[in-house]
Amino acid sequence: MVLPLELLQQFKASDFADLQEYDAWQVRNLKVLEAGLLVHPLVPLQKSDASAQRLRQIIRGASERPIETGKNTESMQVLRNAVMTLAGRSSDGYPTETLHWADGFPLNLHLYQMILETCFDSNEEGSIIEEIDEVLELIKKTWAVLGIDQKLHNLVFLWIVFHRFVTTGQVDADLLFAADNQLGEVVKDAKCTKDPTYSKVLSATLSSIMGWTEKRLLAYHDTFNTSNIESMECIVSLGVSAAKVLVEDISNEYRRRRREEVDVARTRIDTYIRSSLRTAFAQVSCLRVQNLSTLLSTYQFVYLLLLCQPTRRHTPRTFLP
Repeated sequence: MVLPLELLQQFKASDFADLQEYDAWQVRNLKVLEAGLLVHPLVPLQKSDASAQRLRQIIRGASERPIETGKNTESMQVLRNAVMTLAGRSSDGYPTETLHWADGFPLNLHLYQMILETCFDSNEEGSIIEEIDEVLELIKKTWAVLGIDQKLHNLVFLWIVFHRFVTTGQVDADLLFAADNQLGEVVKDAKCTKDPTYSKVLSATLSSIMGWTEKRLLAYHDTFNTSNIESMECIVSLGVSAAKVLVEDISNEYRRRRREEVDVARTRIDTYIRSSLRTAFAQVSCLRVQNLSTLLSTYQFVYLLLLCQPTRRHTPRTFLP
């Protein structure tokens, strides 16, 4: 079943409160079909594909004059034929019973990310719902439609949890801890897959996480204090684990060198410490220079006052206050 097509066939304008709402709903469904079948199809399209050209014409025409949906009209029949032909294509060129309309990359990951957002409580920002296990079991039923497997799920869920922690004030320790645990699962997956699409998403995701952690760890004296020092361990773990995967499981240079020559964890921690010490030393040096400058200015002022004292004693009082 191609869900957007089925919705267009089942609902008509009279099912909506007003015509503007109906038009917006129709456009959204057509855009999903366009994204899944034309922009990000699982099987690449030929420029001369007649069904693709027909679907483009239908979508373009609908922007000027909405399609009459909810009925078995000629326009709906043309739309259905084009959609089903495109969705039924396979990599070997033969029709298949499995329909592909939402499993092309990266559309499938964007859709799955939005589905996973339901794991968070909308009333309590950043809070994971209590029924998380039951909801995840239901979400797994979308895997076949979206082309998701356990490895992609682990990676997208890692990003969802980490992003939620960052965007909700970075104060929920449970989210940070959950992200660190989820990254552990991703580390295991990264060692046993060579899929290029997965590696591309993995590299982008872990690079973002590592960039965020390094902003906090390369000058950790400025980041951590008595109120948030407990989060430092998790943030270090996130940064080191992300770096290890990027170097050991993705980097071609690492494969060309002997593994014992590269200790990623030790290198990253050493970098965090040295960078933070240099930053702290520079800040202290700058502060000392500023204090010295202030002190010298004070001495100069006092010295000028002292120089004025003899002059004051020998100057007629009519010229001095």
